[in-house]
Amino acid sequence: MWQRKQTIFLALSGACMVLMIFFPAWQAVDMDIEKTLYPLHYTIKDGDVRNTVYFPYALSAILAVAATTIAFIEIGKFENRMLQIKLGALNSLVMAGSMFSLVYFATELIKANQLAGQYGIALWLPPVALVSNMIANRFIRRDEKLVRDSERIR
Repeated sequence: MWQRKQTIFLALSGACMVLMIFFPAWQAVDMDIEKTLYPLHYTIKDGDVRNTVYFPYALSAILAVAATTIAFIEIGKFENRMLQIKLGALNSLVMAGSMFSLVYFATELIKANQLAGQYGIALWLPPVALVSNMIANRFIRRDEKLVRDSERIR
């Protein structure tokens, strides 16, 4: 199972989505007030005082966990390639939702705070996961075509 190329790409996709949760998506500093958006929460740190808001920012992390779960379920369904293809399409939608929600939240915070800030690595990991998922789906389709062609020859 792990020797197949699509399994490696699906594992990379899941790892990117898990790592996304732990890295900041956007950071800004305004007069010694540090504002940081993570996929799980938005934190404002003013000296020793830390204020954290989870809702609605946790939506990005929830979708990331869902995408990771789907990717690892997809790895386990290696005997049913058609189900893998369907799960891959669903996973692409969930990853895109996570990515777009994170971009939306970062853009809204930029507008609300009137600070450009810096984008973090969490904003770049979902596109890497999405591309990895698309490559895995391509290899799964290639395997399915190979199996169908070999059955037709018999």
